[in-house]
Amino acid sequence: MKKTLEVVGAIIVKDGRILAVKRGASKNLQVAYKYEFAGGKIEEGESKKEALIRELREEMSMEIEPIKEFCDVVYEYEDVFVHLYVFLCRALSDFVLKEHVDSKWLLQKELFDVEWAPADYDILKKLQKADFSQYGL
Repeated sequence: MKKTLEVVGAIIVKDGRILAVKRGASKNLQVAYKYEFAGGKIEEGESKKEALIRELREEMSMEIEPIKEFCDVVYEYEDVFVHLYVFLCRALSDFVLKEHVDSKWLLQKELFDVEWAPADYDILKKLQKADFSQYGL
């Protein structure tokens, strides 16, 4: 039976653009060199928001404000199920790429212009239609 990992991701919106970060090499070829939403695993005893804030501090030295849980998806990779919770977030600082090899700020209409990790595609479809103005983003 495959293990299920619970992870969080940040949909960081700034000036009408969404931040995508690109992974480097990975044992999992399905995600190697693909774009994703910054984030990571939820540790025992952490809330989803706490995990998201911690992961962005660790991976990018970035401060964020999670505003609202946008959606969640379960995706089956070759070796694991990933339950991904993504939050609309406001950037409170700049960032430094520590674990990623590239980043792009994409307009909603540009989201499919780059290759994403497979688990993110259902989220991208919802994002293309989202109205961020109600959250002041």
